[in-house]
Amino acid sequence: MKILITTAGSYGDVAPYTGLGARLRAAGHDVTLAAHDTFAPLVRASGLRFRALPGDPGRRGPTAAGGRKELLRTATAFVRELGAGLVDVAGEGADALVLSATTAPLGWQLAEAMDVPALGAYLQPAHPTRAFAPVVSGARSLGGWGNRTAGRFSLRMVDRVYADAVRDLRARLDLPAAAPATVRARRERAHWPVLYGFSAAVVARPADWRAGLDVVGNWWPHLAADARLPPAVEEFLADGPPPVFIGFGSMAAGEGERLGELAVAALRRAGLRGVLQSGRAGLRAASDQVLTIGEVPHALLFPRLAAVVHHAGAGTTAAGLRAGVPAVPVPVTADQPFWAARLTAVGAAPGPVPFRRLTADGLADALTRAVRDPAYASAARAVARAMATEDAAGQALKAVESLERG
Repeated sequence: MKILITTAGSYGDVAPYTGLGARLRAAGHDVTLAAHDTFAPLVRASGLRFRALPGDPGRRGPTAAGGRKELLRTATAFVRELGAGLVDVAGEGADALVLSATTAPLGWQLAEAMDVPALGAYLQPAHPTRAFAPVVSGARSLGGWGNRTAGRFSLRMVDRVYADAVRDLRARLDLPAAAPATVRARRERAHWPVLYGFSAAVVARPADWRAGLDVVGNWWPHLAADARLPPAVEEFLADGPPPVFIGFGSMAAGEGERLGELAVAALRRAGLRGVLQSGRAGLRAASDQVLTIGEVPHALLFPRLAAVVHHAGAGTTAAGLRAGVPAVPVPVTADQPFWAARLTAVGAAPGPVPFRRLTADGLADALTRAVRDPAYASAARAVARAMATEDAAGQALKAVESLERG
């Protein structure tokens, strides 16, 4: 079966699909992953074919400093460019499409034009529910009615962002004109299948979701069998007690020096060693008790740590829980406050420290609580045990092969 997986965004939006794709490939399927060109080495290293999508995720700022209208303009332009690129990558054909939440509103048009089935593979909750508010609206519940109403409004905003791109796509593909809301409604009435790639131990499947929406567990980034941590990291780990990881992924661009100094001060006050991941922020520090690193597999590093400090992106949140270590979430934007709140709710974190209020004293206090109170590590290990029973990639394989039989 020829399968095309499409996704867009930052590293955390792409890496999980390398593990999903590798599982499909191991089962004998011909798998291509389409993503931004910067991720070509990541995709090819997992043994998958790669096709480039337009857009540079690094160009898009993580805050709303430009105002709501500017954010909408930026997002609309991004998805319009993305839509044109999707037509190109689909030119080699496919028997089935696997679509991320970002690419699904565009991919539905491709599936219709190509007359092939499509499967949703989402990393964050996207369907309205009474159980919680839309993940991009923060962590505060609005009550059952309010949560579901806000979820429906969020979908209407998504329709607005995708309107130009969908119009262009349908015209280019010789499809009848249809608004994004109309296309989405058709899919929902048909109960199109969507797999949610997060653990039910972190976010339980809402009782009011329709049939065909399944929470299956996390898809993990592909890890080669011979993957190892760099020697410098191994030496640092062996040279003292387990350190704390501090990293902000693709957030906080250009704030590396300030954050590095803040991190060193917090670690010193808490009496802890640290591993700083440079990331987009360019995090760095000069200290005998702190090691600065680039990209390393979280699956290899996190189990050997005392705690993880991170921006609460979906992937890093899951990786920390999988390792069974406590967290100090420092959410910045988008879905990050939601995942930070989930870490607190499952007992694996003492509570979020919002990025805009981050100080050395505040981080030191949170780290001290996370590392010294065994309850946080115990809760994280309990979630890790539940995660170990989930086989998200296997569930995706079954779902894809059921599309073929259908």
